[in-house]
Amino acid sequence: MNLPRWLEVFGLSEPPFSKDIADDDLWMPSSKKLLVDELVEAVQSHEHGLLVGEPGGGKTCALRALRCRLPEAGFRLTYCHNATLGRRDFYRQLCVALGLSPKATAAAVFHTISTHVEQLGREAVHPVLLLDEAHLLRQDVLDHLHVLANYQWDQQPLLSIILVGLPELWDSLSLRKNRSLWSRIHHRIAIPPPSLGDTNEYVDYRIRGAGAKTMPFTSDALTTLHEATGGQLRDIDRVATKALRAASRRKLAKVDAELLAGILEADQRAEARG
Repeated sequence: MNLPRWLEVFGLSEPPFSKDIADDDLWMPSSKKLLVDELVEAVQSHEHGLLVGEPGGGKTCALRALRCRLPEAGFRLTYCHNATLGRRDFYRQLCVALGLSPKATAAAVFHTISTHVEQLGREAVHPVLLLDEAHLLRQDVLDHLHVLANYQWDQQPLLSIILVGLPELWDSLSLRKNRSLWSRIHHRIAIPPPSLGDTNEYVDYRIRGAGAKTMPFTSDALTTLHEATGGQLRDIDRVATKALRAASRRKLAKVDAELLAGILEADQRAEARG
C-alpha cells in the first residue's frame, strides 16, 4: 500500500494521531496513572465514583484504561452516554444497554434493573454503570439516581456508578439538593490540567507508535503546541497532523515553532471568517 508522501517524509508507517486506537495502545500520562488506580479501587471496592475534567482532558482514556484493568469474569461494565433524557427514558435506555427489555412505566423499568443487578450479585458479577456526559443529567434523574445507588445496597453493595462529565458536574452534585447522591460518592476525582510534560510525552508516544525513529517536532514547536491547545488531546491531534503535512509540503525536516505559529494563525482567521 502506498503511503501518503507526508508519512514517508517523517518515517511514519501510519497516521500518528488517528482516533482509531486499540485499548491496549491507549496513552495515559505518567502524571495521571494514579487517577486510573483510584477508579479501579472504587470499582473493586464496590463503591461509586466521580470523574470530571475539561473536554479532551483524558476522561475517555481513563474509562478505557479502567475497562482494560478489570477482569471480565467478575465485572460487567455498561456505558451510557445519552444524559439528556427524563427519568423514565433514562432508565429505559439503561435497560437496553444492559440487554433487558424496557418496560412502560418508570417504576417497572427500575424494578427490572434492580432485579437484574441482584441476579448478577448472586452470580458473583459486579455491574458497573459508566454514565458519561453526566453534567447533562436532568435534575429528575439526579433526584432518583441516589435510589439506584442505595437500593438495598448500603449494607450489601451490588452496583458501582461512575459519573463522568465536565467540571460543572462536581459543582452540581455538591449542591444541597443533591446531598443524598453526593454523600454516596466516596471517590471524587478531578483531572488536573495537562502540563507541558504531558503534551511532550503524548506526542512522543503517538509519533513513535506510528513507526518514527526521531521526533519531527522541535522543542519550541512542542511548547507552542501545548500553549495553543492547552494540552487537549483532540486539539493536539488536529494541529499536529496539519503541521506535519505542511512541513512535508515545504520540504522541512522538522516542524518548528514558526511553522506551527503560521498554522495556528490560519486557523484563527478561518474561525473569524466562519
